[in-house]
Amino acid sequence: MQARSALFDLYGDYLRPRGGRAPVAALVRLLAPLGIAPPAVRTAVSRMVRQGWLHPLRLSTGPGYLITSKAARRLDEAAARIYRTNRAGWDGRFDLIVLEAPAARRERQRLGANLSYLGYGMLDERTWVATRPGADVDALLVETGIGYERFTATHAAGTSGAMAVVRRAWDLEEIGNAYETFVAEQRPLLSQVTPRSDDELAYAARFRLVHAWRTFLFRDPQLPPALLPERWAGSNAAAFFDRHATRLRPAADRYVESCLDAGLRAARSKGS
Repeated sequence: MQARSALFDLYGDYLRPRGGRAPVAALVRLLAPLGIAPPAVRTAVSRMVRQGWLHPLRLSTGPGYLITSKAARRLDEAAARIYRTNRAGWDGRFDLIVLEAPAARRERQRLGANLSYLGYGMLDERTWVATRPGADVDALLVETGIGYERFTATHAAGTSGAMAVVRRAWDLEEIGNAYETFVAEQRPLLSQVTPRSDDELAYAARFRLVHAWRTFLFRDPQLPPALLPERWAGSNAAAFFDRHATRLRPAADRYVESCLDAGLRAARSKGS
């Protein structure tokens, strides 16, 4: 698990609801159960500041970092997709983007990763499609400086034609297999966490569960049910994730609070 990616998970899942800020010492404590060393945490924090995701600030417990408005938007969008709190029906229309060919391979890869995160699939090197408009896609494309055209399209063949478009843009068999692998890998790890387990163990297990689930934001566009295969593996995986994320949440929250409180206790003892 990379420190930068873990910090996004930490801020999004635990610190955003608590004001989106934390002292450096707490960040180090909270990532230690994941096997992430303090130097890696500090390096990742510095990188996120340079990239505009975090603001440095002074807290009563020492130096800390606050998420920027840019980070808050991205984290809120990710949380809505992770926990599927904004699912809506499909109006039968596609959002279609036709790009001017990017000049460099690295630029194409970076843009492709960002478009995939926003729910777009690639029909060919220049054409991307989604079943719902991506809220930030215009800003993303303007930022890259790549020319593009954007259309709203409805397939004349109805749902069957739309399903053919979907299967060109996404490998649903590969995504379904990935969901089955996710459940198979996580089940034995989660079964080790019982009501008698300590809070740190529950927190680490839940953190890894959410971290693994978050990777599907880049792979699964969360298509409307009408365009999915029957007995979609993603539905079973989502139920599995929801059950264990909810089960482990109270213990994980207690651990987070204990790490944040440790800094407050240390600051008070220094002041007294």
